Parts: sequence; structure tokens; C-alpha cells
Amino acid sequence: MIIDIDTFGPFKLHRDFLERYRSRAVQWGYGALSWVTYKRTYSRNGEEWWQTCQRVIEGMFTVQRIHCLQLGLPWDTRKAMAFAQNAYDRLWHFKWTPPGRGLWIMGTRFMYERGGAALNNCGFVSTADIAHDYAMPYLWMLRMSMVGVGVGFDTAGKGALSIVAPETGDDIFTIKDSREGWGAALKRLLRAYTGAASLPARWDYSRIRPKGTPLKSFGGMASGPEPLRAMLDKLDGLYREYVGEKVDARLIVDTMNLIGKCVVAGGIRRSAQIAFAEADDTQSLDLKEDRQKVEDYRWASNNSIFAQVGMDYTGVAARTKHNGEPGYLWLDNIRAYGRMKDPPTWADAEAKGSNPCVEQTLWDRELCCLVETYPAHHQTLADYRETLRVAYQYAKTVTLVATEDQHTNAVMLRNRRIGCSMSGIVQAVNRLGYRTFMNWCDESYDYIQQVDEEYSNWLCVPRSIKTTSVKPSGTVSLLAGATPGVHWEHAPYYLRRVRVSNNHPLVDMCRDAGYRTEPDQYSDNTTVIEFPLEVAHLVRGKGDVSLWEKVDLAARMQHHWSDNQVSCTADFDADSEGHMLPTILQSYEDRLKAIVFLPATGHGYAQPPYETITESEYRQRAENVKPLRGEIQHEHELEARFCEGGACDIE
Repeated sequence: MIIDIDTFGPFKLHRDFLERYRSRAVQWGYGALSWVTYKRTYSRNGEEWWQTCQRVIEGMFTVQRIHCLQLGLPWDTRKAMAFAQNAYDRLWHFKWTPPGRGLWIMGTRFMYERGGAALNNCGFVSTADIAHDYAMPYLWMLRMSMVGVGVGFDTAGKGALSIVAPETGDDIFTIKDSREGWGAALKRLLRAYTGAASLPARWDYSRIRPKGTPLKSFGGMASGPEPLRAMLDKLDGLYREYVGEKVDARLIVDTMNLIGKCVVAGGIRRSAQIAFAEADDTQSLDLKEDRQKVEDYRWASNNSIFAQVGMDYTGVAARTKHNGEPGYLWLDNIRAYGRMKDPPTWADAEAKGSNPCVEQTLWDRELCCLVETYPAHHQTLADYRETLRVAYQYAKTVTLVATEDQHTNAVMLRNRRIGCSMSGIVQAVNRLGYRTFMNWCDESYDYIQQVDEEYSNWLCVPRSIKTTSVKPSGTVSLLAGATPGVHWEHAPYYLRRVRVSNNHPLVDMCRDAGYRTEPDQYSDNTTVIEFPLEVAHLVRGKGDVSLWEKVDLAARMQHHWSDNQVSCTADFDADSEGHMLPTILQSYEDRLKAIVFLPATGHGYAQPPYETITESEYRQRAENVKPLRGEIQHEHELEARFCEGGACDIE
């Protein structure tokens, strides 16, 4: 047991306090869309919102309490209760939210017994040492993806070793019905093709529970053996083609992508990936040109480059104009700087890359927890600072929970990296004005540093190496009715698509209520539900905002707020703005750490998260829908694979 809750006992909110919220109406930001998103993604065993808030806050303070009691540190029960009630109220009113990971797993038995990996949004693993242990980065990807972590990886290991013809043993490899069992099978296959093991005479899938069986500890439904069988078969075929050849970038990316497809096809949470290659690695840059393989499995990662300040962007920008890839990460900037307004410290000199939505600087096998705040939901800076204190404390608390990976623990215990993020930034700018809002950012950043010193001293842990970011938000901001991260509202009228497992009762409930549904074109066993939305009094949708302004807002947030990174997927009109990409990259290469672009049309994604519709189409669809009716006891989550700005929707 990683957190000894049986010995020390849980923290509990007072029952009379909770009764105040039991019958209150929840102010869902986008109505039915928000409720469906919550029930699909975050509600466990039919929870209502007040119960999810209870589980999250009690779990957060249980971790703190046990940490203090185990180390013999001061613990003030009365003070903790007052702060916990404040944190609960602010969460219930959507002034802040944990990451989707936290809404799902915080306070569960799984977290206490299996560790904190599932509480973290994102991670990164390098392939630089695959000559020493070829299977390691792929196993790390599989393990972390299976608990919902989005993972970035590099192609640094290309050329490090050659693939060999495997020997075949006479044993039958019986795959255990667990994450560890699936990992052991993957490890056996990969080691066989590097000469460190043999292939079994046969894979035995008989112990894997049937598809649709409830997963009692983690939640959701078992996928059955087929996703694993398909992955092992595909990998076996792929590696046979490479016998006698050196590992190259294509093999690394394809192996990671097939792992990602396995996780998604199994319905085991989302699988978000990003692949980083050098800017002159044309093999990596051309991977998305094979449309058949993209449809099969190469959709699983957003492919990006390590950009260099001063480089010639002409060639790579022409590719970006075509299909939105590559994205850009300036590795020297993320290593040298916190906020771009502050002097370089090189505190992150060992950083190797970033997470799939590029808002977090990360070392090899590092995880990070992000937490979201909504400044537009606050009337005063003083009130917002109180929310920041709560949000910060949640993220810092997650760093107290060890994972099952020793290397990951070593990095996280040293860095204590967190990401206090903002969403609804455009809403806050519209309400406060640019200058006032940027002043809020500066003062709030300084406040976070004060709070980090205070709480780190109390918990007797290191200060966090970095503390702030801007994430693309994913589906959590849908609950709060906030625009995601630095992105503008999509349009006055648009469709918001949500992906749901076929066996989830929400599919029939939404279909019966008149919402249009169709099979997901990327994932098996998945239905896409379309919600028509109208944004009242919208000043400008993202189609009305120039590409320059979108990038500039990201740079402002990198300057005034984020010492990690700002996730920005800047969509653009390829005909009128595509030629600007090299100039924009040159202009902002020393003001940004990362940026992703996406052509507004022609990007090749079917069923994107957002699609503009006319007012008449909205009226027609809205008139045909009825209130959602029924009880939801099922629990299962399946996420999209595009960003909230349009490229990798992964929360």
C-alpha cells in the first residue's frame, strides 16, 4: 500500500456541511453537454457533482494528513477542516477544478493502493538509452497510457541498435489479466527482436477477462483480449520487416502509436501521444503522408520537431500549412527559462521534451499534475488569489503520492513540478481588459511563489521547479462553461462532438433525446454524439481572430504567467494566412516555448471536436432535442484524440 489509509484513516468533511450542497442545482456551463461530459468521464458509480467534489477534497486532505502523520509533522485538524470546506465550495462553483485525472481517481482505493501515476495529466519518456534497454520506453508508455496519462516521446534512440531475427521457444506465454501482464507480453516481444529473449510458441489470452466485464478498482469496462492481440500481431509484423535493419525514427514512432491504438481500442482511458524529432529528420516529418497508416494507427501521435532559434522555417512551415504538422518546441527555451520575462536560470537544463499538448516541460520519465482555475469566474483579484491557494495546494499534494516506477519517483521527488493553469483566458480578457488581466497574471504568479515556499516548508519537501502553465483544458472546462486555455470560443453556432463507448447508457439516452449520433471513424466500439451550441453575445469567434493575435496571446501568457509552457493550437486559414507561418515563427521564436498550428479546413481530421454550423442549422437541431432523462450508473471514459484548439483533444 503506497498510502497507508488503513492505519491512519481518511479525512472526512462534516456531514452537515455536505448537506448544504446535496440538493442544490449545479450550474453546468454548457447545459446538457456539460452534464453528459461529467457523467461519461468523471462520475463514479452514479455520483452526483456534490459527491465527486466530496471524494476529491477528502482524498486531497487524506494525502496531506497521512504525509504529516507519517513524518511527525504538525497537523491542525481545525485549520484543515476550514480550508477543506473552502476548497470544496470553490470546486462546487467551478472556480477551480482538478485535472480530469483527479476528478476521476482522487480519493479512490485505487489511488491509495496503486500510487499517484493516474493522478497526473502528462509525462515524457526518452528513447535515448534504448541500446541499454530497448523495451523500457515502450513499457513506460503502455503503463502510463493505461492509467490515463498523456505521454510525449522522442526519437533520440534511432540508429542505436539493429533488429534481429527472433528465436522461438517452446513455451506458452500466459498473459495475466492486469496492466503488468499486458506489459510483460509487450516486453517479451520487443526483447525477442533485439536478441534478449525468444518469442513464445504461442500467446495464451485465456486469463484476460471478457469484454464488458466491470473493472472494479480503476473503473470502466474490460476490453477483452482483442486490442492486445491486435497490437502484438501488428508489432510482430512490423519488426519482421526490420530484421537486419537499424532502429529508425519510423520504427520508434510506429511502435509507440500501435501501443496508443491498443489503449484506445481497449477503452482504457484516453491515449494521447506526441512524437518529437529533429527538424531535419524528413522520415519523421513524412510519416503522416501515408494516409492508410494514419487511418490505421499513426493518428495516435501529434508529430513535432525540436526547433532551434534562428533556424530556417520555410520547409517545415510548408508542411504545417498542409496538414498542421509538425508542431514546434524550442528545447533551449524550455531548459533556460521560466517565464520569458524573467532572466534565464537553466533550472530545467535536464529537460528532454514535453507532454502531448506541450504545456509542461518534462525530464525523462517525469510526470506532472496540472490544475485548472477560471479567472473570469472571479470578481476580484483577492478572490482569485484564494482560489489559486486551493488549486496550488491540490497540485502540490499530488506530488506527495509515489508512483510504481522508481525512476519516475526520483525525478518527481526532486522537481515537485506542478502546473497551475488558467482557462477562460479570453473571457477574462474581455471582462477585465488586456492590461488589467496581465497585471492579475503577474501578481498571481508572485503569489504562487509565496504559497509554494509556505507549503513546501510545512510539508518539508523541495520547492517546485516550476509552478504555472496554460493547458488546453480538454473536457474539464466544458463543465465550467469556460473557453479552453488561451483559445477563443469556436463560433456563434457550432457542433461540439463527444466520444462515448458504445456500451455506455448515455448513447441511447442522447439518441432518444434527439441528439445526432454516429460511429467513430477512428476507434472501434465508440459513438460520436453531436451537441449543437449557441454562444450568446459572442463578440468574436476564433474564425474572426487573426493568426497573429492568437499567437500573440500565447506569447503574452508565456511572458506574464507560465513558467512551464503555454499550450496553443492556433488555427488558421491556409489560403490567406498560411504564407505567414515562417514569419510568425521567426518573430516569436524567442518569446514562445512551443506552438502548434492547424489549418481551419483541409486538416484531414474526420469528426473534429468543433464544427461551425449556421444559425438555421442550429435552430433545426435544437428544436429536435428534448431534455435528457434517465439514471446513469455506468462508469466509463473514452476521450477524443485532438487538442481543444483543434489538434489533440486529450483531457
